[in-house]
Amino acid sequence: MIVDQTAFHAALRNPSADIPTGLTNDKGAPAGSRFNVYRNNVTTSLMDALSDGFPVIHKLLGQENFKNLARDYQAAHPPSSPLMMMFGAEFPDFLRTHPGLAKLAYLGDVAEMEYAMRRSYHAANSVAIDPAVLASLDETSLLASTFQIAPSVQVCTSAWPILGIWRFNSIVGAPKPTPKAECVLITRPDFDPSPEEITKGDVALLQSFANGETLETALIAAQTIEEGHDFGRILQCLLAGGAITKIDTKG
Repeated sequence: MIVDQTAFHAALRNPSADIPTGLTNDKGAPAGSRFNVYRNNVTTSLMDALSDGFPVIHKLLGQENFKNLARDYQAAHPPSSPLMMMFGAEFPDFLRTHPGLAKLAYLGDVAEMEYAMRRSYHAANSVAIDPAVLASLDETSLLASTFQIAPSVQVCTSAWPILGIWRFNSIVGAPKPTPKAECVLITRPDFDPSPEEITKGDVALLQSFANGETLETALIAAQTIEEGHDFGRILQCLLAGGAITKIDTKG
């Protein structure tokens, strides 16, 4: 008897589901016990992958709570790719919409930052510009230029102190987070992603860069969001993080 593959995959993701009809071992006997072992191994592996990918969320929730959530998540959101390094893309929204976590509204944003750190780590390599390129441009040429940002650069925004929460739960001796909204820039200057707090004006500037707009347009966008925006500070962050890979001059 041919086993229905849809039923097989559904049962594999759900520990309480019945053993697929027609499943036998190499001797033709029912393979229920073997399937249960296989199903348990798959479930455990996915739960472990989620824990490895979201260590701060694991720490915040505790072992038992995280285990229960991970079991529900992997059943509802099986891997869409054999590359397990990116498993958990829907986890931030899963946390945001989970009825039992309504009082922990910050969890989804913290998880989003953790996933952004992972995206940064696995992003394609790139070569940063020589900062001397900037010094070689006159003001007119510079303002008319567009900036290409490295694939490893990630930006997260939140109404919660996501960077403070992440640092407090990741770095020994880090201070307790201060209640406030935070925006985070993630760069990868060497091999490991590095997060740093930035402003809403910085976010607007980076979005303009991503849209292919000129520096002049990006500066206007930043000033509109944040009066007195400090371009020099975010530029230094980008250069230090190896985040600018190309400056295309239009003049």
